[in-house]
Amino acid sequence: MVKNILALVFLGVVLISCKCKKADTAGTLEGTWELNYVTGPRIAFDGLYPNKKPTINFDLKETRISGNTSCNSFSGKLSVDGNKIDFTQPMALTKMMCENGQGEQVFMSTLERANTYSITDNGKTLNLMSGDIATMRFTKK
Repeated sequence: MVKNILALVFLGVVLISCKCKKADTAGTLEGTWELNYVTGPRIAFDGLYPNKKPTINFDLKETRISGNTSCNSFSGKLSVDGNKIDFTQPMALTKMMCENGQGEQVFMSTLERANTYSITDNGKTLNLMSGDIATMRFTKK
């Protein structure tokens, strides 16, 4: 009898932990995020994006990403597995003349290097990482 009760308690704990893990990863990635930090360039963030901050939108149902580099729009296939993410798939990118200098190039090249993500601050902050290093940070819009 005691073994049966312990088995049921263990099973309940396992089921609860599985549900929590799913809610913390892919489920909260959905939606539009606005960039507020990018690593690497020697130019200040506001200098890279003086008029408009880049955004990224995750559509998990259609497995698509889209967004804006602060000048041009982009879209492509979304590849997510747990907390692993892949932005190396070919993306469509408009070709408007941009006055923001290096901003677009910095955004796209840093995005391509990201291979994992984490969501913090109760689902309000998205960190894209290359290995263990956060290379981009977004705020939920």
